[in-house]
Amino acid sequence: MQHPQFRRDIAAFAADLRGTGQIDDARADSIARVAVREAYHRRVPPALVLGVMLTENDAFKRNARSKVGALGLMQIMPRLWTPNLGPILGRNLKDDETNLRYGVYILKHFARETPDTLDATAATRTALLRYNGCVRGKNTPDCRAYPDKVRRHVERDARNVCAGRGYHDCVALPLWAALRDTLSPKQPVSTVANNDVPPAPVMDRSRPAARRVARAERMGNYLLGLVSPRTE
Repeated sequence: MQHPQFRRDIAAFAADLRGTGQIDDARADSIARVAVREAYHRRVPPALVLGVMLTENDAFKRNARSKVGALGLMQIMPRLWTPNLGPILGRNLKDDETNLRYGVYILKHFARETPDTLDATAATRTALLRYNGCVRGKNTPDCRAYPDKVRRHVERDARNVCAGRGYHDCVALPLWAALRDTLSPKQPVSTVANNDVPPAPVMDRSRPAARRVARAERMGNYLLGLVSPRTE
């Protein structure tokens, strides 16, 4: 049986989606189930997923395509991600569930690549800049403002998900704590997939291989102990 908090988080996420006035009840419920499930699976705050989704595609258009070819709810770049992730997560980025799987995975990938020396605020900001592709600030003139846009969406639109908590306590601190394997607010775990996902493409920097493997093993052990395999 799914944990009561997991069900409450889905309901809160769906309520925040409906609150935008851009989506019907059925689709809000469908997106919320997938988004919260994937957020729990990757240990990413659900409010962060909501904030990024609203920043990328606030009209929730399945067929949305950016000028550079990014697709769907979370604006995923097919040429960068489907070659490695396609066999595991699927290739149809116009499908809500597939797109959310990619988006949450990519958020966690870039969060894990942040330096251990960063505090919660800086780590979250750096991960969001990399999600947006703003490494050198050359892809779009205002790309450095991307984390601030996400934050504004969380503060304005994730009222039910955050339940009175500010951005730092609802997003930055839980993400940072999950990355550092430190004590964080307890999150129940849903019955979700425990698939082995191939390494994601590295963008602008590489990390020492031994360190990257050690962190991956720690996270893998955590998930193996708490997440049930998919039985479909």
